[in-house]
Amino acid sequence: MALTLFHHSFAISDLDVARKFYGEMLQCPEGRKLPGRADFNFFGHHIVAHLAPEEVVGNKGKKIGGQLATPLQHFGVVMTLDDFRKTAARLESMGATWINKPVNTQPGTLREQMLMTVSDGCGNAIEFKGLNNITDVYAVKPAEAATA
Repeated sequence: MALTLFHHSFAISDLDVARKFYGEMLQCPEGRKLPGRADFNFFGHHIVAHLAPEEVVGNKGKKIGGQLATPLQHFGVVMTLDDFRKTAARLESMGATWINKPVNTQPGTLREQMLMTVSDGCGNAIEFKGLNNITDVYAVKPAEAATA
């Protein structure tokens, strides 16, 4: 399979706040700087934050995940547990706005993972998953595979 990059374009309410969150807190290098938008290298993928406050969903949308209540409209990254812990510590030290603080989910299963969700300050929920092996995010129980 050829190497590809995922691209995600989304609305934000404030360019300066987005640059602080993605650039400083998450340490995602900024690419092109064009009026009304900011491009970032989001853990090896291309995201574009567009200044469009009227398009931001924020907390108005549906929530999923039961007890964790993550906004349905969110995006994020799957990373190693080591990177997850470093990112969580940096977010905590820089005063991130937590939607869900780091928690271990699905313990004892193939999909056991650390999970956290933060607000980017511009109306978007960003989710981080930490796994020993990042491709385990696709793992299914034999029974689940048989019914798929």
